Formats: sequence, structure tokens, C-alpha cells
Amino acid sequence: MGVAGVGKSLIGSRLASALGVAFADGDDFHSAENVAKMAAGIPLTDTDRAGWLAALAAVLADTRRAHDGLVLACSALKRMYRDILRHGAPDLQLIFLTAPEPLVAARLETRTDHYMPPSLLASQLATLEPPTADESPWICDTSESPDAIVARLVALARTA
Repeated sequence: MGVAGVGKSLIGSRLASALGVAFADGDDFHSAENVAKMAAGIPLTDTDRAGWLAALAAVLADTRRAHDGLVLACSALKRMYRDILRHGAPDLQLIFLTAPEPLVAARLETRTDHYMPPSLLASQLATLEPPTADESPWICDTSESPDAIVARLVALARTA
């Protein structure tokens, strides 16, 4: 979880591969309307995100019922969003990816394969409610190398 440009898809896909589990990118579950809104530089509202979060919670629930593993890349910016995801997986392990704002902004400026414009970073940062201690998040600064981050997360997963 984290704001756009922090590395959720990169770290998530590499972590899933290292753990031998499936990977799902929350961006793939947005409605066409939400994608168009974000592409136009319009921040999503809680109402806009409701169906998306319900779909992600269903994916988590299906994975849990099948006793499979899954790494899900998802912004999950607010506590209430994470609570919705926990309806699908009460034992959800959050990984909160962070990085200095200038680094995230620079990543957004250079990426060309995503609908989310750099102008939405400010709204994401304003919306972000970092996970609290009672959510037991694993926190990673993505200014480190992806390999180092994934190695640390694999070690944490194996001892959890």
C-alpha cells in the first residue's frame, strides 16, 4: 500500500514471485469511469472507490477460501479502505511503502505507461492515513533497492 509512484506494482510483483504466490494489481480493478477520472487529473472520492474496494475484498476472500497466497498492490490510503479489504482477509498483512515526496514525484514524472498523472500526488498525500501500530504494518522505504526491499520482506514473511 502507498501513494502512486511509491513502487507498489514493482515491489509487489517481485515479492509475489519470490514467495511463489499470485500477484494482483489493484489498478487493474478500477472501473473505466475511475480510470478516466484519474487520467483527467480528478482525484477519486470515497464513493468512487467503493466498488473498487469491494472487488478487491472479494479477490482477497476468494484467495483466502482457496488457501492460496496473494500479493495485492493497492493504494489503501485510508484506514476505512483497509478495513474494507480486511472483510475479505481478516489476517491481511499490510506492507506500507514510503519514499521521500521528491523521489515519488520524480518517478511519476518519468513514467509513461500509467493513466495517473503526477498532478494527483498531492491529493493522494493529503488523503493518506498511514497505518497505525494496531494494524501491524511492515514499513519499507522504497528509496532502497527493490532487491533489498524484497529480500527483507521475504525474510519477514517466512518468520510471520
